[in-house]
Amino acid sequence: MKRTLPRCSQLFFLALFLILFVQTEYRGHDEINAAVNAFFRVDPLVLLSWLLATKSWTWLLLPAALMVIATLLLGRFFCGWICPLGTVLDLITVKIRKTAPIRALKGNTKYWLLLPLLTASLFNLNLSGLLDPMAILLRALTFLLYPLLGLTAKEGWVGLYRMIGERRDAMAPAYNLIRDNLLPFRDTLYPLALLSTAILIGIIALERFETRNWCRNLCPLGTLLGLLGRFSLFSRVPMTVCGDCGECRKLCPTSFSGDVLLKDECILCMECREGCPHDRISFRPSLKQKGSEPFLPERRLLLGGIAGGVLLALPTRFRYPENESCLLRPPGVRSEDDFLKKCVRCGECMKVCLKNALYPASYQAGLEGIYTPLVIPKLGYCEYNCTLCGQVCPTGAIPSLPVETKRREVIGKGVFDKNHCLPFARKIDCIVCEEHCPIPEKAIRSRDVQVMGLDGRLKTVKEPYLVEEICNGCGICENVCPLETKAGIKVFAVKNRTPIAQQPAGQESNSSNPLS
Repeated sequence: MKRTLPRCSQLFFLALFLILFVQTEYRGHDEINAAVNAFFRVDPLVLLSWLLATKSWTWLLLPAALMVIATLLLGRFFCGWICPLGTVLDLITVKIRKTAPIRALKGNTKYWLLLPLLTASLFNLNLSGLLDPMAILLRALTFLLYPLLGLTAKEGWVGLYRMIGERRDAMAPAYNLIRDNLLPFRDTLYPLALLSTAILIGIIALERFETRNWCRNLCPLGTLLGLLGRFSLFSRVPMTVCGDCGECRKLCPTSFSGDVLLKDECILCMECREGCPHDRISFRPSLKQKGSEPFLPERRLLLGGIAGGVLLALPTRFRYPENESCLLRPPGVRSEDDFLKKCVRCGECMKVCLKNALYPASYQAGLEGIYTPLVIPKLGYCEYNCTLCGQVCPTGAIPSLPVETKRREVIGKGVFDKNHCLPFARKIDCIVCEEHCPIPEKAIRSRDVQVMGLDGRLKTVKEPYLVEEICNGCGICENVCPLETKAGIKVFAVKNRTPIAQQPAGQESNSSNPLS
């Protein structure tokens, strides 16, 4: 059997990726001990772009630093042994008939993607997550494919219950087992879901033209690993095609250019070794660089890539001023600029959000903020006792905080709209927002006020007001407002996100903890 060890490794890590993806979900526990963020923490592209953008270090990305060292020693093995997207492409590529390669993607196209991304990161614009292969796969799964699985499974069970009639009670334990361990907690289809899935489908469609087309010619992570792999001590021997055979060139999915093995494109898949009819090929330590082309032979490529990153960084950072008041970030995020430098745009925080408050930004935060998480109170709210988003964030863009600390983190501040709020606009009592406010001392309170009713008579109305000093902007007031069109209160972002004061010792929240 060909490629026994590499294929087993690929299938193992793909299965691990999917298992961790499913476990990155609310399953009735306060904490998520194992999440798919582990794959991003071994990602050298995430590491390098994070370092360039923040000019600082985080121990969360230590595994990625170890992956860099491993690549320098062994070569670009990550793409052929670990990468889940690469495994997906390998599994389906045998079923796609190949046509001629796309010439426009050949040559230095991959460098024209990688260099501007890294240069933009140096100028505080971190967009590497948009083209990171694991982020691409994860967004398609999170925003569309996984919710569709949940909807399909639930509708299928409803149909099955109707068919089996009175025997459906016997099937309930099986459904409960699948629901609690496999299906998503919510069946939410997110904005940008179609775009995210279209990108993944486009990468798969490239397989029609060439095996591992994305990996060869576009993937910025693969390009970075290839550059590191040029210095590896582990090489294929011989490094060129044998004059009396050439079978390995037909088998190789990525790395041959004519008769020359390109070391930076070799993913150590072992296809050539397993398929060699003469058993001449081996992989062993070798310091010879014969067969590898010099890095960046054209000066204009290096200069053009840097210029491209600068030109990308300048207009992309433009934000519409009128949208800034709507940029409600997850709890613990205090600096918009710092958040954008660290966010890898993987979507894990949105997947675990207990009350469905987080959605991917499209235009609200400008081009630099696309796919970053926004709190949209009209669609959901930040649960007072939930810290899941910080737990699964791979880079610390959303800090992982204790529950007591998270409760005091300010997302925004509520503002009453007196043209819509019922006590102000219609002169009738409504204390829904006050009842639902989770702050122990109540950030929304009401007072009896004498007003002239719409019928011309003097009446007493409970008028709500906000105590800004203790409001954390969780959004539950806007979410539960009984007005159907526009809520009578809206949460706006604030520049000063200093945590609210520590609540008195022994004071307990009046909200029940759904995570218990």
